[in-house]
Amino acid sequence: METAKEKAHTRGESRMNRFWKHVKNQKLLYAMSLPFVAWVFVFNYLPVWGWTMAFQNFRPGLSFLEQEWVGLEHFITLFQDERFYMVLRNTLAMSFLGLLFGFTIPIIFAVLLNEVRHSMFKRITQTVTYLPHFVSWVVVAGIVTKMLSTDGGIINDLLMGLGIIDSPYQFMAQEKWFWGIVTISDIWKEMGWNAIIFLAAIAGLDPQLYEAAKVDGAGRFRQIWHITLPGIRPTILVVLILNIGHLIQIGFEKQMLLSNPLVVDYAEVLDLYALNYGIGLGQFSYGTAIGIFNSVVSIILLFLANGIFKRYSNQSVM
Repeated sequence: METAKEKAHTRGESRMNRFWKHVKNQKLLYAMSLPFVAWVFVFNYLPVWGWTMAFQNFRPGLSFLEQEWVGLEHFITLFQDERFYMVLRNTLAMSFLGLLFGFTIPIIFAVLLNEVRHSMFKRITQTVTYLPHFVSWVVVAGIVTKMLSTDGGIINDLLMGLGIIDSPYQFMAQEKWFWGIVTISDIWKEMGWNAIIFLAAIAGLDPQLYEAAKVDGAGRFRQIWHITLPGIRPTILVVLILNIGHLIQIGFEKQMLLSNPLVVDYAEVLDLYALNYGIGLGQFSYGTAIGIFNSVVSIILLFLANGIFKRYSNQSVM
């Protein structure tokens, strides 16, 4: 009789044989995927080698072995910097606002657009709402700044026309308005594009469920509540998990383009902080340390969110 060790070895060989047989049968598909695997490796994994800069007192022009190693010195400096905590506050605040509104509004928009019965109006609305996604943030920032301008800005003109304010209000000079301006601008730019995945999920629902609900006397609201939303629930959870994973990686373009010296204390985020120190001041090691902190927190949030949703809803991305 075979021993347990021999049986395990046999099972291992059997799995390997099945694997290589599968590779042989699907060799063309694997060959087609190789360029994309190489692209991911070169642009996503190979640059991780640069993280070693965070543990060095990096000086351009010196070889890797000639660099001065300083251990965790830059991380200690980072956590002792008061500005870092202010920047972290700004990042988390705008991230949570973006997650709260930038995630839920596309779902609501997709559900409402699905209820539109006039096909031409539906197509035009969807096209108009997702076109801003392809507009550069440079252009969007210019549009937003002009709309909120005290010199002929449409928002100030509208508010004065309605008698809400007596004189133009300087929205772009008020720190308390900056987070809201960034959030609303981002929603306007990305709402239609982000709704596409939810519209696709809704399109995949069985129409017979709606017919059965109508027979049972369910109105359109009850159909949405009991069929549409539960039907797209897996998609919602997967997108939510991915968004939580990118919670503090919100970029820097919109903050940099919409900010000015009057609101800089509420506009600077981690990516912009790393850019200013790493590139602007030539502190490459310190900027790398900021980037590592950003990435590690994102990975922790992703695994944490994935674990929570997997435990309570059996939905996950891994």
